Amino acid sequence: MKTLVTTAYRPTSSMLERAARVSEDLSLLQVPRNKRSIDRMHADEGADLLVCLKERLEFYPLGKKEPFFFHPNSAAFRTKRPLEQDPVIEVSRLAPGDSFLDCTLGLASDAIVASQRVGERGCVIGCESHPVLAYVVGQGLQAYNEMLHLEEAMRRIQVVTSDAVSFLETLESDSIDVIYMDPMFTEEITEASNFTPLRGPADHGQLTEQWVAEAKRVARKSIVLKAHFRSGDFERFGFVRRVRPNTKFHYGVISVRP
Repeated sequence: MKTLVTTAYRPTSSMLERAARVSEDLSLLQVPRNKRSIDRMHADEGADLLVCLKERLEFYPLGKKEPFFFHPNSAAFRTKRPLEQDPVIEVSRLAPGDSFLDCTLGLASDAIVASQRVGERGCVIGCESHPVLAYVVGQGLQAYNEMLHLEEAMRRIQVVTSDAVSFLETLESDSIDVIYMDPMFTEEITEASNFTPLRGPADHGQLTEQWVAEAKRVARKSIVLKAHFRSGDFERFGFVRRVRPNTKFHYGVISVRP
């Protein structure tokens, strides 16, 4: 599906300048809004829309009325608790100074928590295969300024436009401490409304033998899987399941070294 770049309903000169930059960055055509609604533009253009507003980018997949945009989401409250008690940190044994690869970046909530944990001596990388989503999240991580305690952690995250397996194949063996996987939509979790606009453009790739094998080659400390509690991937791929009572998802871990 093609994507077009446009502006708010009544654009300012700064919005038009930003749209021009985004259009150039992504090699996408910029089209005038001409006071059209999103529905009207979808009908006229037959394309996904990337809307450049003053403070953020909004992505509207064709036929969707709600946009995808960057927000720290659950990281906002997770980072106000003791980080060593966060389930991702606890299961992965992620420590200050470690490296962390989020194979399924999404809104980067887990990557932000990981970045807060590893600190300035650590390294956090996030993979997103859809170039527009990667761009929206990457720009958001660099510009979002409404949560002062998260700014440094967000700025440190490196967003890579690639599917997880292809990126893992480029890495040296034993080069990343923790590798994290959260494949989307194997089971719909109705509470995850943030991802409603993404049911279509987001990468729905499911866990595979190749993905796990590459992760085992690259990981130094652990590989963590987050999946719906009904998922058979934990047992299928050798993850030790950590049951979380009264939740829709569990974590599993493969310990590469003690």
